[in-house]
Order: sequence, then structure tokens, then C-alpha cells
Amino acid sequence: MKFGVITFPGSNCDQDMTYVLETIMGQEVERLWHKDTDLKGCDFIVVPGGFSYGDYLRSGAIARFSPIMNEVINHAAKGGYVLGVCNGFQILCESGLLEGTLLHNTNQKFICKNVYLRTESNASLMTGSLAKGDVLKIPIAHGEGNYFASKEVLEKLNESDQILFRYCEENGEVTPGSNPNGAAQNIAGICNEKRNVFGMMPHPERAADPALGNEDGRKMFESILAQVEV
Repeated sequence: MKFGVITFPGSNCDQDMTYVLETIMGQEVERLWHKDTDLKGCDFIVVPGGFSYGDYLRSGAIARFSPIMNEVINHAAKGGYVLGVCNGFQILCESGLLEGTLLHNTNQKFICKNVYLRTESNASLMTGSLAKGDVLKIPIAHGEGNYFASKEVLEKLNESDQILFRYCEENGEVTPGSNPNGAAQNIAGICNEKRNVFGMMPHPERAADPALGNEDGRKMFESILAQVEV
């Protein structure tokens, strides 16, 4: 498995993601630049967090038009794997690779803290090694993490088992109080219908190194590799 991690002007989680994939997980990683027009043989593309192009227009709206994104869209259309984290999730929604959009947090403030996620589906590369109901502690750091979609899209996401994670309490209970940003139905992560494109606001790469005292995020990377090896 060869991973490609994209860097946009304003990305600030690309090196974190590269470190985890390369050093912690022992995988081959290609550094991709936003102006590249070649994915350089990568099997799995990661669109990392940060503030691409300063989020001057709308989070992810400008990055969607970077040359590299044409290649990412083509890669996904052919069944290639793509993961967007935080700003990456916003970019994938802007690109039409995932449904819905990310709005400003309901408190209109940037939020940076650990939250709990309940695994809603294990029918994906990201969650295949997890059990439904498993609770993970993962950090968030965003100002626009409020997932929004139409009633029809939300119904489809539920019916098609495309919701990967929901914000929850430490005991796994999904409550209004456990929702940090106002996201519809406490949604923290989803996948597309073909189950090859994944997006989430929390940062698993910030919870994968034992030096940080939390390795819950590593379980997602282990799941990816285990499912691919199968």
C-alpha cells in the first residue's frame, strides 16, 4: 500500500499524517504538492487538515480547484481510496466526492479538544477492524465542523450505512451535549456509496503515537491496512 499525502498552501497536518503513516505504521508515503498533476502511483490518497488557501472564501472551496484534485477525483472514480481529515473532509465535500457540507460551529468559535466517537459502521476500510459501538477518543480542532446535509441525504446516509462515526459521551451514548459543533445527527465521519472515499472532522493522526498517551486513532490506520491485506 502506497499512501500519498497532499500539501496545500495552509496545510498544517500533512507532516503529522506523513509521520504516522511512515514512521508509526511503516508504510511507503509519497509527498504530493497541490500543483502536481500525477498521483505518482499512490493507492491511497490523504487530504489532510489545516487551512488550505487560508479558508479565505469558504473552507475547502479554493483547494477544490487545485490541479491535484482533478487527479484525486479521477482516482476516486476508478475505485481508488481517498481519506479527508478536517479541512480534507471539507475539501472532499466541496469536490463532490462526499455529500453534505461543513458549516461554522454553532458557537461560532474554534474548538480544540478531545471528543468521543461511537463507531456506527464496520462496513468500511476505516472501521472494518472495529466493532459497531466501539468508542474512540480522538482530538478535534476546527471552526467549521458542523456537518450539514438535506433531509434526503441524511436518510440515505443512514439507510446505506454510510455514517462511520458519531460524537458521543464516553459511555457511547449519543447526546446533544456530546455534539461539539452542532453537526446534524452528531455526525463526525461518513463515506461515499462505493465505500472508497472517507471523510471525518476528528484527527486520528493526532491519537496514534504512544508518546501522546492516546493511540485510539491508530486503530483506524490498523483497520485500513488489515482490510487491504485481506
